[in-house]
Amino acid sequence: MTISSLPRHHRAIDITAETCPMTFVRTRLALEVMQSGEILLVRLRGADPVANVPRAVADFGHEPLDLAEQPDGTWLLVVQKG
Repeated sequence: MTISSLPRHHRAIDITAETCPMTFVRTRLALEVMQSGEILLVRLRGADPVANVPRAVADFGHEPLDLAEQPDGTWLLVVQKG
């Protein structure tokens, strides 16, 4: 997934500077203000966030649609709010 091929989304956040558990806290706060069915893009970095954030959003009833590594070493997580 490249910037030019990003899915249509309603909101995007960058949590590359955050560490766990703040990575999920920031993601959860972004999802709280969104409507059901809307798409959130989350840019993250590091093994813990890549493993934990998708699992945590699923645990909270949201759907992780895609997780793709980017050329700069970050990851893009696409989440649909449940």
